[in-house]
Amino acid sequence: MGKGIETGCDVFKPSHPSLIRDLEVAIQFGKWVLLENVGESLDPALEPILQMQLVKSGSSYTIKVGEKSVPYNPTFKFLLTTTIPNPHYSPETSVKVTILNFAITEAGLEEQMLNQLISLELPELQEKKNQIVEDNARFAKISYDIEDKILAQLSDNTII
Repeated sequence: MGKGIETGCDVFKPSHPSLIRDLEVAIQFGKWVLLENVGESLDPALEPILQMQLVKSGSSYTIKVGEKSVPYNPTFKFLLTTTIPNPHYSPETSVKVTILNFAITEAGLEEQMLNQLISLELPELQEKKNQIVEDNARFAKISYDIEDKILAQLSDNTII
């Protein structure tokens, strides 16, 4: 188990009345915090935590939560969950967090099962498919590299 789990894990909902105060305590003592049932927008007070805006203070770090500077314990972890089936977070939010989608659709499950069946029954067909996927990825990389070179050359040339 992780180091932080030894100090405990607190579970809160965004509507928890003393969420910010409890987050301050968790940060200070290195607890893990699970904020469950978050919506598609997050409380702006969570910004310093999501962005890990640590400030060096002597040999340790602090983080500003609300109006307070709280001593930061490196075993602190902040996890968010949602019950929204296919959440669409803003780009600003998406770059601050790592998003894991554990939902699987029926079509996705069917595709996985079909791939397994083809691998067992028709391995040469599966090998061809794998080769096509690899080729497509390689060609996309080559195309991207060529596009970068063209754009670099265009930006280097100045019109007189």
